[in-house]
Amino acid sequence: MIELGKVQTLYMVKGTDHGIYLNDAPGKKDGSILLPKKMVPDQMRMADAIEVFVYKDSEDRPIATTTTPKLVLGEVAKLRCLSLSSIGAFMDWGLEKDLFLPFKEQTMTVREGKEYLCTLYIDKSERLCASMRVYDLLSTDSPYKVDDHVKGTITSINEELGVFVAVDNKYNGMIPMKEVHKKFYAGDEINARVARVRPDGKLDLSLREKAYIQMDADCILVMDTIDSYDGVLPFTDKAAPAVIKRELGISKNAFKRAVGRLLKQGKIEITQTSIRRI
Repeated sequence: MIELGKVQTLYMVKGTDHGIYLNDAPGKKDGSILLPKKMVPDQMRMADAIEVFVYKDSEDRPIATTTTPKLVLGEVAKLRCLSLSSIGAFMDWGLEKDLFLPFKEQTMTVREGKEYLCTLYIDKSERLCASMRVYDLLSTDSPYKVDDHVKGTITSINEELGVFVAVDNKYNGMIPMKEVHKKFYAGDEINARVARVRPDGKLDLSLREKAYIQMDADCILVMDTIDSYDGVLPFTDKAAPAVIKRELGISKNAFKRAVGRLLKQGKIEITQTSIRRI
């Protein structure tokens, strides 16, 4: 059987001026599909086998191509958004006909020119479409352990649970919401540390190092922020968490730890309403 959305080996069963017709067995004619002439190898002869990808052309007819797309059924891959329409987005998957990403399959707002991790599916009309809903396709058997550093792509965001990440674009990971102190979007690439490997194999991630390592970077951040205010930060470590998150992008606890160290080092002083560089 010829399968839509997959790379497969088919056989030449007929030649025409427009190309050759292929099927899944030599001599079989019913349900044959066209491989356009420009893609037919010069040496191709009747009953010869050829590896092709099967999709649908602009008139919704099954067609073969020798070009391997960036995405096939059952896989995930990063695709760039080429254009937006009133019904969805069109993605570059390496073929002449762009791949449609419906609104209902978008986990967050899609922006033109940006890349998103997608999978391929067949819709109710038997057409190939893209989906950003890749969660169930991500593996839970990663080789990573606690404190390993990893890279990944954000796939979706749940304001209660956290930021979902495809580590290496293949493993299931999440940054808990308590760890999130800046705005993220689907498609963003992040560097993180493995904070926990769950019993089911999913990875809990942190954007920060362990406290004793991270504090050095936080101290530099606090001093740089003070300098950006001409040496006087207009709030103290008693400020609301939202203010600290907005100005520095870190938690209140991390801010207080850094301020405490800088105070002990004699680099700052704290007044009723501000923190000053000494």
